[in-house]
Amino acid sequence: MLNCQDATRLMSQSQERGLSLVERMSLKAHQMMCSGCRHFERQMGTIRMVTRAYVQGKNEQEKK
Repeated sequence: MLNCQDATRLMSQSQERGLSLVERMSLKAHQMMCSGCRHFERQMGTIRMVTRAYVQGKNEQEKK
């Protein structure tokens, strides 16, 4: 079973590459039992969404 350090590493890596079936299953099993890692993944998603919105807004500003 993954520890939190390995789980967060895999969550970060999943932004750059696809995870293997074993990695995805291990990560999901860990997240089922670890609320901290579930929150971390949600926070990563929020940061990603805010960053994309910022970049999109900046691009629109540059067009004006």
